[in-house]
Amino acid sequence: MSDTNTIGLHEASASQLAEKLNELLANYQIFYMNVRGYHWNVKGRQFFQLHEKFEEFYTDLLTKVDEVAERILTLGHQPVHAYSDYVKLARIQEDKNVHDGEACVRGVLEGYQTLIELQRELLSLASDADDEGTAAQAGDYIREQEKTVWMLGAYLG
Repeated sequence: MSDTNTIGLHEASASQLAEKLNELLANYQIFYMNVRGYHWNVKGRQFFQLHEKFEEFYTDLLTKVDEVAERILTLGHQPVHAYSDYVKLARIQEDKNVHDGEACVRGVLEGYQTLIELQRELLSLASDADDEGTAAQAGDYIREQEKTVWMLGAYLG
């Protein structure tokens, strides 16, 4: 009996990676809903610009939700799919009743910073497991989101 999965990774490593990916998935889902809320509820002088930018962000986040879940499946495991589980697993907290544009941008900035931190943890695990697929995905997300964090910081001054 082999101790590797269908893509050639040791099952113990794949299980550990899937657990971290499920944590990442939970954070993406909570963050996605926060950004949807910012999009719907933002008020103020920058409404039009922020409303449009938040839509860009949540559209990208939704794509990544699907990609992370599919990576979990590729590793031979099941993605969590209940919001009650997301709330328990996520470091990002639900952000309710936020209307002020600057507060919304701060929420987006903090959400991306948390995702980057989690993805760095995932990248380390993936590297240790010789899992190029997960490492590449995490690395791509980090690179993209670091630029977004820089831009959000510049916006906030």
